[in-house]
Amino acid sequence: MAFALETGRRWALAGLVTNLILAVVKISAGIVGHSYALIADGLESSLDMLGSALIWAGLKYASKNPDTSHPYGHGKAEPLAALFVALGLMGFAVLLAGASIQRILHPESVPEPFTLGVLVLVIAIKESLFRVVHRIGVRLDSNAIKADAWHHRSDAITSVATLIGVTIAVVGGKAWASADGWAALVACVFIGWNAGRIFFPALAEILDTAPEPAALDAIRATAASVPGVFRLDLCRMRKMGLDFYVDLHIIVDGRISVADGHRIAHEVKDAIRNAHKRVCDVMVHVEPGASADLQSAAQDT
Repeated sequence: MAFALETGRRWALAGLVTNLILAVVKISAGIVGHSYALIADGLESSLDMLGSALIWAGLKYASKNPDTSHPYGHGKAEPLAALFVALGLMGFAVLLAGASIQRILHPESVPEPFTLGVLVLVIAIKESLFRVVHRIGVRLDSNAIKADAWHHRSDAITSVATLIGVTIAVVGGKAWASADGWAALVACVFIGWNAGRIFFPALAEILDTAPEPAALDAIRATAASVPGVFRLDLCRMRKMGLDFYVDLHIIVDGRISVADGHRIAHEVKDAIRNAHKRVCDVMVHVEPGASADLQSAAQDT
């Protein structure tokens, strides 16, 4: 987990630095090139910078070792950071929509042609960042890292919309000066959609929503394969940061000794952790089975 969190923090920091540079470039080019849309795009990059900072802080806190106050570790900081990023994206989408409507109703001067080149460069950088960071987030199954990746994609979408609008305004002249406002309004829909893609998985993780049934079935199959386990009475799993915690109730022969029951429980725990590397801990509760139950279980197998 430490290596995974360090990887996430490193890319979040890279995103933070990139967003800072791009924000300065876009806002400066927008002011010099008389492009309101490019200035707004630069402000969106500033929000991306805040999002990357939140992701980096969340991953840093999540990497702390368990302590007395947090015996299960600090992994919840990771989806919490993703949640804040999603809320920031939603808020920005609303603000940008309002600014876009103002731009449509009250068109300003036509942007300078050189702003198009700035936007093309920005789109290429942000889309490349999205692909790299999202691939890492999927590999590590980190909602925070995937949230940071989608933040890059949202910025790229906004820049594409800005590029379309600025191109139409530059080519069409003052009669088409409101085109970038319409394009930015369309981008708001995509930004809000991406925010939802981040928000709901992060919220589900914070609320300890059960993972996909296939994941639970794999855990149950591993536990049931251990000699001495006749049946599973309960199997629960929850995600904590980049790791999983499992709670199991196993049925064993009620006639065996406490020591043998304890040994079987440890074998179940070891089997699950060896077969499923992202399982951090397994709590195994041993229950004695009645003779009739054990005979039935033996016949089923």
